[in-house]
Amino acid sequence: MPESWETKRMRWAFSLFPAYRGTGAKVTYIDASYQELRIKIPLSWRTRNYVGTIYGGSMYGAVDPMYMLMLMKILGKDYVVWDKAATIRFRRPGKHTLFATFVITDEDIAAIKAQIASQGETDYFFRLEIKDAEGKVNAEVDKTIYAASKTHYQQKLAQRKAKES
Repeated sequence: MPESWETKRMRWAFSLFPAYRGTGAKVTYIDASYQELRIKIPLSWRTRNYVGTIYGGSMYGAVDPMYMLMLMKILGKDYVVWDKAATIRFRRPGKHTLFATFVITDEDIAAIKAQIASQGETDYFFRLEIKDAEGKVNAEVDKTIYAASKTHYQQKLAQRKAKES
C-alpha cells in the first residue's frame, strides 16, 4: 500500500524531531494503514562508534518508538499504548547501512483487540531484525507493547491511586 499525505508528514516529522534525528536513522516509508514502516541507519559520523561500526545506541534508538507509535495510530483514540519492555541482541557489527522493516499484521491487530476485549489490556510481543543490504542480521530486537482500552486503563489508574492514599 502506498504512503498517504498523513504518513508522509509523519515520516518528515521524524526527520525534524531532535530525539529521533539524534539516532542518525531515517524513516524511509510508512504505509498509509500504519501497518508497515521502514527505516535505514547509515554508517556515518553521527552513528559511528569508537571502533568504526554503528553504535548500538543508534540501532536501538532508531527502532525504539516504532511499534508503539504504529499501534497508537492503528488502534486509535479509544486505546492506550505504551512501550513496556525491550531487549536487543547484537549479532554482528554494523559496518554498512542497516535496515529494519516493522510489520503489524491484520492477525496481530485482531489478537490485540481480542485480548483487550476479554481482559481489558494486553502485553503484545514483536520481534524485529536489523539487517544489512545483503540480508545479514546484525541485531534482533524484542519489544513488548502494552495496550489497553482507555476505560480499563483509567480504572486501573484510579485503583492504583486509591491504594496509594
